[in-house]
Amino acid sequence: MENEIINLLKREEKLSDKTIDEIREVKIHDFADIIKEMGQEETEYLKREEIVDGLDTKIIGKEMYIFKEVMSTNTVAKFLSLNNVSNGCVILSEKQSKAKGRLGKAWQSPLGGIWLSMVLNPQVDHSKISMITLATGVAVVKTLEKLGIESAEIKWPNDVMINGKKICGILTEAITKFNTIENVIIGVGIDANFDVHELPEELQEGTTTLGIELGHKVNENEVIRIFLEEFEKIGSIFMDGEYEAILKEWRKYSYSIGKIVEVREPFSKPYDAYVLGISREGALVVEKIDGSLEKVISGECIIKN
Repeated sequence: MENEIINLLKREEKLSDKTIDEIREVKIHDFADIIKEMGQEETEYLKREEIVDGLDTKIIGKEMYIFKEVMSTNTVAKFLSLNNVSNGCVILSEKQSKAKGRLGKAWQSPLGGIWLSMVLNPQVDHSKISMITLATGVAVVKTLEKLGIESAEIKWPNDVMINGKKICGILTEAITKFNTIENVIIGVGIDANFDVHELPEELQEGTTTLGIELGHKVNENEVIRIFLEEFEKIGSIFMDGEYEAILKEWRKYSYSIGKIVEVREPFSKPYDAYVLGISREGALVVEKIDGSLEKVISGECIIKN
């Protein structure tokens, strides 16, 4: 996190010519106000006024910082979460240079995508964090429906798919202190208007964008506004403890249920299984080849052809 903030300050020429070693002698949190000021500067593609004009939320997006380029919006969100930002604060960037998805995988974030993170203080038990990821997936699908895309599905635990191609990834990270959750950072990346041929060759075939699916470019600012509204709606259900309502919505949009998958869990040998459903805790319930049932809490499930 420290390197990200230093690089952001240096790139925008907010620091003098001090060496990195000298900079590290300064408490990095002393730069929080500068970072916030940078997040208020005008950017080329993302327009604050277009996002907040008509934004129908009470919490989400009431505090917002927009950047031209960061390494990772999640990293900036984590930094700001430790420096007096409000619950529901949103961090956006037109581009990310070194973003990561789940399990440390690189996440490609060129111009023309929607790259955002939210800072939340849900005051819930650790066991409910996975439910926040599921709820976010539902919010993304409902956003796509409002744009006219009816075929979006959620691949457990954090991808949104259209006709077998990925259009969105979600990364949820908890900030803890003494086993207590202080904040939850939710990163969302939606492929909007860029050309998929800008991506590494191995990702092109499995990726789609809003522009491809709709046949025209979308207004990224409008998509962001719709998503923030949909997220607050599902977030209110979460905060009311109506977890079964979230699971019902997730099951309706599930891409994983009913498919044969290869399960890859940390520190375990991969195995093939049939996806039966999802538990009340948000774990994927699968049936192994030998007929035994397993709950997959973390890891990934690769859909098999």
